[in-house]
Amino acid sequence: MLYRTGAAENIKKDQAERLRLIMKDKTGKQEQSEREPRVITVSSGKGGVGKTNVAINLAIAFSEIGRKVIVMDADLGLANINVMLGIIPKFNLYHVIKKQKKIRDIIVDTQYGIQIVAGASGFSQLANLEEEDRNAFVEGLKDLAYADILIIDTGAGVSQNVLSFLKAADDAIIVTTPEPTAITDAYGIIKSISAEVNGPNIKLVVNRVNSVMEGKKVADRVINIAGQFLNIKVDNLGFIFEDSVVQRAVIKQDPFIKSAPNSKASHSIRHIMSRLANIEYQDGGGFGKFLKSIFGSNL
Repeated sequence: MLYRTGAAENIKKDQAERLRLIMKDKTGKQEQSEREPRVITVSSGKGGVGKTNVAINLAIAFSEIGRKVIVMDADLGLANINVMLGIIPKFNLYHVIKKQKKIRDIIVDTQYGIQIVAGASGFSQLANLEEEDRNAFVEGLKDLAYADILIIDTGAGVSQNVLSFLKAADDAIIVTTPEPTAITDAYGIIKSISAEVNGPNIKLVVNRVNSVMEGKKVADRVINIAGQFLNIKVDNLGFIFEDSVVQRAVIKQDPFIKSAPNSKASHSIRHIMSRLANIEYQDGGGFGKFLKSIFGSNL
């Protein structure tokens, strides 16, 4: 039994490593591209914390500074990125898994300056793929390697599919809210990542905060516990203010960073993007200047 468990773990690690190689084009060939896509996963320990909203609006923020961005909906079974954008694609990842289409065939342009790869909703068999199907799916991801940034919106929780993407990413953004259950589940997914020797850079985003102090308190709690009990470093990427424009944007199927570009939530997203891009946030005065001073202090 011990041998079989160890073999299964080796397979999972090999799978994650293969995904890294594919997305980074580290083949060793002379024609290797000089530019490598940055792979960012956006995950959460539980649903309902705004994970997909963060992924979409973060992607658009990157596109605003000239990055070529693809958002892949890897919530295999309960996908909704295309729904939030008001797009009904003809094909999605279901057709890729069923070997009816290649990933390059289902890439969709949007009016927001980003491209998406739609997931499939209502197909429970996609939630936990068989090894052969997962291998084929991973191999097909090389079709996305032309992007500057690939943002992968994973499912919530710690299924094997979610962990495969997390382990292969450059940066794993964990989204939580101030709710105790969300904080506990965020710690749970960080714990799962910490078991990997070569895991991603883990970054925390606290969504729907009512004040700077609340955001700092939640982030400090998660980061300190992870450091104390898991001996793992979690970076505080920032927070997103509770903002009524977010819900209105969801209902209108129009990202809030476009429908309300000067809102508190939009400024928060752009600050988070600027940290990931390692650039200084450029904005006018008012609320943007206030947030710059807060984020600039590294909380």
